[in-house]
This record gives sequence, structure tokens and C-alpha cells, in this order.
Amino acid sequence: MTRVIFNTATTLDGYLADDADSLSWLFGVPGADEATSDFPDFLTTIGAIVMGSTTFEWVVRHEDLLTKPEKWQDFYGGRLCVVMTTRKLPAIDGADIRFHAGPVTDICCELQEAAGDRDVWVVGGGDLVGQFADAGLLDEIRVSIAPVTLGSGRPLLPRRLESDRLTLESARKAGQFAELVYSVGRPDRSRG
Repeated sequence: MTRVIFNTATTLDGYLADDADSLSWLFGVPGADEATSDFPDFLTTIGAIVMGSTTFEWVVRHEDLLTKPEKWQDFYGGRLCVVMTTRKLPAIDGADIRFHAGPVTDICCELQEAAGDRDVWVVGGGDLVGQFADAGLLDEIRVSIAPVTLGSGRPLLPRRLESDRLTLESARKAGQFAELVYSVGRPDRSRG
């Protein structure tokens, strides 16, 4: 069965990016190569991708995808990518990218169909992941915690998820990172 997975890195104080949407804090951590060594294996389990507009814009800028669109294919392959946005964003030549404005529930069937017998990766950001959690559509959170604090920035998951919805499945050390995997239960709609 297709699962929806959030796999990301965060700072020790719970930020995905700094106030300028930069990930420079992540690239400066010693041992990052070791922490990401199993990422290619993770990608083989992914059949479709969804990301927010700020994340998409960062990837396009950081990888210079408008002039080097082949880099999209090198990393994401031919997977469908749905970008959640209310703004007009540039298309990447040769990439199966669809832009969607509206609730995440509207795109779930499309993502699951594209994923086939593999999973859907919610790349980010935190609010988008929160929308999947709110709708009861998020199955797993994989977070690599870096030995960095920022004090402010883009929060990991700007939602309240209580321990009755999160179950720790595994924890491991990867270089200077701690990788935690939580399964996510469905929200209890009977609570006020």
C-alpha cells in the first residue's frame, strides 16, 4: 500500500531552513555524507513527489534548473512531482511537474496512482507536511537531526501532533546526525 512519507533534515531546535530559506547550515555539518549515504536506497522506494512552492523555488535556484534542467532528472528521475502553489512558477524542461492550488486531499489519488506500488515523498516544507497530517494522510516522518541551532527559521512541522499519533519506529546515529523514524496515526476527530 502506498504510504506518504516526510523525509527531511532539521536543526536541533526544529528548523528546516533559516529565515532566508537557506540550507547552508546543513551543508556545513561534518559527516553529512555519511548521514545521506542511504538516500539513494530511499529514492528507489519513491514513486511520486509533492513539495511546496518555497521548496520548489529553492531547488530551482540552488540547482540552477532553468539552465540545467537535466539535473532534475538526475536527482528526481521521471517521477511525477506535484508542486503546491498559488503562484505562477517556472516549468523545468523534461520534468513531470504539475502545479496545484487547493487542498492536499485533491491531489492524493493522483499521487498514489503515480506512485504505484511505491511511496509518496513529501519533500517540504513544514506547512505542507502539516496539511497532510491534518487530513490524516501522513504515514511516516523520517527526520535527521543536525547538531546545529538557528534560533529562528522555517519550522519542521508547524502543527501540534501529540504522542498518541506518533510512534517511534527506529533511531540511529549517522555521522553527526540522529535519524528518527516515526509512524503517524490518524487524527482523532472526536476531540474538540
